[in-house]
Amino acid sequence: MKDFRTLKVWEKSHQFTLQIYSLSRNFPKDELFGLVSQIRRASSSIAINIAEGCGRGSDSDFARFLQMSMGSASETEYLILLCADLDYFSQDVKDKLLLDIQEIKKMLSTLIIKIRNK
Repeated sequence: MKDFRTLKVWEKSHQFTLQIYSLSRNFPKDELFGLVSQIRRASSSIAINIAEGCGRGSDSDFARFLQMSMGSASETEYLILLCADLDYFSQDVKDKLLLDIQEIKKMLSTLIIKIRNK
């Protein structure tokens, strides 16, 4: 069992989720059960799956949960694009968030490869 808090990708994912929560507070109230809920759930799922994978007994289980984190990161990436197209995020915010999520995805990919090649 590995302590997920020691992983840089978990820390980056956690900070990213906090940023999404903060930014989504400004969304229209009619999006509370729509995009607000969806983007928060998708972004938090990245770090959640990393943490859950660390609690599993094998590297193959860990890699599987990292792959689920990758799926959540891709979902979040699309939701960022959607939110920007709906003018809920400015161009600068969108660009920053997309850079962050792409970095997280690269980190996840590197860790998946490392775990699978053990």
